[in-house]
Amino acid sequence: MSAHPYDHGHTVAGWTGCGIAVAGTALLGAGVCTVSGPLLAAGAAVDVLALLVTWALHLAGWGKPSGPRPREEWSWRVRDSGARAGHAECLGCRWAGRRGRTAVGPAPVPVTAPGERAAGVDAVGAGG
Repeated sequence: MSAHPYDHGHTVAGWTGCGIAVAGTALLGAGVCTVSGPLLAAGAAVDVLALLVTWALHLAGWGKPSGPRPREEWSWRVRDSGARAGHAECLGCRWAGRRGRTAVGPAPVPVTAPGERAAGVDAVGAGG
């Protein structure tokens, strides 16, 4: 078990992407210090590579969905079984064409105070 009481999101995708991004940022820093265009370009390319590797690992199930996970899934060795379907509020999953897990059911009904109309409801013929 983990020594901390929170799910910090330690995942293979997170650690790998962070490591590659640190190397790319170090190259960018060296490029700034030495005023070297090739080093700046290489650092930027490595940082883009970090983004792509992290995204690929996330889609392969080595990342995590948004929000807290159950305590038994906190270890970085646990794969996300729901990654194939996509995560409901994940931009990366949507870009990959995965719709995400959404609850199927009736649309939520807006709650209004007595005497108020819900937004978008026509006052004249709501039932006709």
